[in-house]
Amino acid sequence: MDNSSSGTSLYVGDLHPAVTDSVLFSTFADVGKVLSARVCRDVADQSSFGYGFVNFEDPRDAERAIEQLNYVDLMGRPMRIMWCSTDPSLRQSGKGNIFIKNLDKGITQWELHETLKKFGKILSC
Repeated sequence: MDNSSSGTSLYVGDLHPAVTDSVLFSTFADVGKVLSARVCRDVADQSSFGYGFVNFEDPRDAERAIEQLNYVDLMGRPMRIMWCSTDPSLRQSGKGNIFIKNLDKGITQWELHETLKKFGKILSC
């Protein structure tokens, strides 16, 4: 298991704009006890950024969520689920996630991947 020290926090990406905190919570609650679920939103207009975070009580439930729900459709879009680390020391390691917004709607995941791969290994795009 390659995850954070607690092993209970998950990143959930590629969410449909209509997915709410409660929809995310109930989707993952089928797997185990969810402590929190949050869809990240723009502060100005509250539009979804298309990703969120789910925190489980038990690391085994988080692992099971990845196994059972990764790439499962939620509101017509397959969710992409990965371990999320909140360890501050990892933030200074030079490795991590980036979020890019205001891309042209015509940009595909493949094009973005091809553009960014010269900067390092990409796990998901």
